[in-house]
Amino acid sequence: MTMLATTNNAHARFSSLSHTSVVATGTRMVGPDILRSLAILLVMLVHLPLNATPGLLVTVREYGWLGVDIFFVLSGYLIGTQLFKEITRTGAVDFKSFYLRRAFRIFPAFFVVLGLYALVPVLRDNPAMQPLWKFATFTVNLGFDPREGNAFSQAWTLAVEEQFYLVLPLLVLLFYKRIGTGWVLALAGLLMLAGVVLRYAIWDIQVGSLVAEGQFRPAFATYLRDVYYPTYTRLDGLLFGVVLAASRFFKPELCRQYLPPKVTIPSGLIFVIAALICFVDRGPLAGQSIFPVFQAQLGAVAGFPLISIGIALLFCAMLDLEQVLSRWPVPGAALVATLSYSLYLTHKSVFQVMRLIFGEENLQGSIGFVAYLIGSFAVAAVLWFCVERTFLHLRDKMLSSK
Repeated sequence: MTMLATTNNAHARFSSLSHTSVVATGTRMVGPDILRSLAILLVMLVHLPLNATPGLLVTVREYGWLGVDIFFVLSGYLIGTQLFKEITRTGAVDFKSFYLRRAFRIFPAFFVVLGLYALVPVLRDNPAMQPLWKFATFTVNLGFDPREGNAFSQAWTLAVEEQFYLVLPLLVLLFYKRIGTGWVLALAGLLMLAGVVLRYAIWDIQVGSLVAEGQFRPAFATYLRDVYYPTYTRLDGLLFGVVLAASRFFKPELCRQYLPPKVTIPSGLIFVIAALICFVDRGPLAGQSIFPVFQAQLGAVAGFPLISIGIALLFCAMLDLEQVLSRWPVPGAALVATLSYSLYLTHKSVFQVMRLIFGEENLQGSIGFVAYLIGSFAVAAVLWFCVERTFLHLRDKMLSSK
């Protein structure tokens, strides 16, 4: 049994899926907005200095980096759905339009901020920076040693996504009508297992020996360079986002039958809790005063697929409950989600500038936290209005005229 029977059947399945899970506020969906807002707020929190973090958020801050995994699942789902819809409708992938859309979405704001980092060093959240060509080619996450420069480090996630999206349209075109659902799930499982094995091997060879010698800071830097940043070790979130998209697009009946919210909510929570337990176990690093996102081998090896599966299951539930969520929207979620990309690009440099203007001693506790939020949102709004929105409008005009 192939994944797609006919184009008409696929259109019917998509219409059914849209009816049950896509309730828009204007053109926005509530569930994705909530998750995107949560993701960016977590990322902003983890990059906030500890002395400017309110006491109630200190524990949350230790896991703020998980916002990246939420972004990966969301991106995999949204881009996967876009590609599945196109190939079902036309039988092909318009590579030019796909990459044009991605370029207009990512490049303008990214290169504006990168240019500011390059030309105005005072904006840098760290004095040293990776070579500009690595940022410009979206390869900064490969061989990214934070000891050699850590300014604009959040760009590593964009590199992962851009590299992934170079390959994904080709894979969709290759496997369309060629393999069935079982093979797709088997391939996803194989890729997940390969990631687990690869992270285990890298940890064992590169990181474990440094931990055993008590060289915790070099071990952490090696972990970031060889396990945390590279694309080939961080595919879990994107992978399960695409799997979720494929399941809901091509098999909505099975999703309704076997993955209703009463199943996906508790099972998603179980996976998330299991992942957090893995990440809590810091093994021989317990008690060491190093950057708080550091995980011992259990978290590094097994935590990423567990958290990605959990997020994908909870996201699946949110899509099914879209009609319910739309009746009680989270205040400000749409705004935060709209500004999320600009916030992601600028939040670290904003706090650096605020340090210089007001002095770090005046940015402690709740005062620093509120100032950080106000400054970050103000700068993000300017970037969105002046750059993001302008080029998105230009993109829409170009594509509509084709």
